[in-house]
Formats: sequence, C-alpha cells, structure tokens
Amino acid sequence: MEIEAKIRQMGLEINEAPRPVASYVPAVKVGTMVYTSGQLPLYQGKLTAQGKVEQDVSLEEASRAARICALNCLSAVKGLGISLEEIEKIIKVNGYVNSSAGFTGQPQVINGASDFLIEVFGDEGIHARAAVGVSELPLNASVEIDMILKLKTR
Repeated sequence: MEIEAKIRQMGLEINEAPRPVASYVPAVKVGTMVYTSGQLPLYQGKLTAQGKVEQDVSLEEASRAARICALNCLSAVKGLGISLEEIEKIIKVNGYVNSSAGFTGQPQVINGASDFLIEVFGDEGIHARAAVGVSELPLNASVEIDMILKLKTR
C-alpha cells in the first residue's frame, strides 16, 4: 500500500511542513540522505501538546505528540519535492521531551514516533534513536523530533 494511503488510514494527513520558527530550513538533502530539522507537534496550524510532560501533559498525550512530530518530519521531506515512496530507510530519530523534574519516561514518549514510523514503513522504519529529557523546547512544545533517512537510489 502507498505510504500516504497508510497514513490516511491512521486518520492523519500529510500537510505542508510547518514553517520554521527561526533561521533554518525544514530539511536538507545530501546525496541519498535527508536530514530534517527538529519538528514540533504542530498539526493543522495548532500545537497539539504544550508544557512539561507529566506536569502539564500526560505521557500518553506526549506520545501522540511525538507521532505528529514524526509526521511533520515526513512533511519536511515531501517539501523537498521527494515522494515518501522514495524513502528506503529511516536511519535515526532524535527525540527531545520537555520533562518535568524527575520524569524519566522519555523513551516511552518517543515510542510514539518510533511506533508510527514502523507502522508506516515496516522493517524500513526500524531505526536507531535518542530520547532526551530537556528543560524547555521552542513554543513550550512538549516534544520535538528530528530524523535522518536514506532515499532509494534512482
């Protein structure tokens, strides 16, 4: 099944990549590699999870937000004029969680992005990753994700 059709079956849609909040581009292609900038959980123009995880946002809400961040990474890839069908492998996912003091569930939050990518891409979605707790994120977002992926050679 086509990648975007799988995403639509999940009740999501690929929108235009959110506009950067500072001086950078959403993604850069170098050869067959694509590097996305950090993407926040913006969906249809709204931040879906704001504040510290566990204090202001539940682990489950933050995990859903991580899924939206991964979706936005894919939107950034599409914004380069690349079809999602051209993705050969998700290489690495870096996840940042706006964590309340003492919160150690960052891996479970970032599972929202990882599980989404595996559901969409199958074995090609299995990746290396980091799940890091941070004290603040841009726009007070609860989660931020960036990724590295490899394209099929033409």
